[in-house]
Amino acid sequence: MQFESFLNGVLLIKPHVHQDHRGHFFESFRQDSLKEMGVELDFIQDNQSLSNAGILRGLHYQAPPHAQGKLVRVIKGAVRDVVVDIRTQSPSYGQFAAFELSEENFHALYVPPGFAHGFLTLRDHTIFTYKCTDYYHPETEGGIRWNCPELDIPWQIENPILSDKDQKQPLFNEFKSPFS
Repeated sequence: MQFESFLNGVLLIKPHVHQDHRGHFFESFRQDSLKEMGVELDFIQDNQSLSNAGILRGLHYQAPPHAQGKLVRVIKGAVRDVVVDIRTQSPSYGQFAAFELSEENFHALYVPPGFAHGFLTLRDHTIFTYKCTDYYHPETEGGIRWNCPELDIPWQIENPILSDKDQKQPLFNEFKSPFS
């Protein structure tokens, strides 16, 4: 596995993919490889979503005491995946990084606690999966509006399909981070 680091803790993971006339094989998760990169967390819940093109989910986070780290990847299709550092004491506070995750590139992304996370599906029937370091607790979930002018994230879409909840999230300058 190869790793690239972004925003003081986000890791882009590029597995070694073995392909031949039969198809492909790769290790999609190796705890020891993550540990070598400083990620010593236990993943305790797996989630999966199915979305058509143009659906935007996020930007979401779960606050302490149930903050979640996530290991995300695409099984089928493609997404534009975005993380925003919401740790107020971080040198990269308020900065974002964007990645394309797809069934063709096999990349995964580790998103540590203290980041808002979201993704835009680029193709119909996209299957997105993520491992989480804490269980879902609705009372600690939060979010930031996807199209904040302060963040200026280049989603490359003007009118995504959003949930009611995501349409009502606060702008970045209205939001109070629960992370220091």
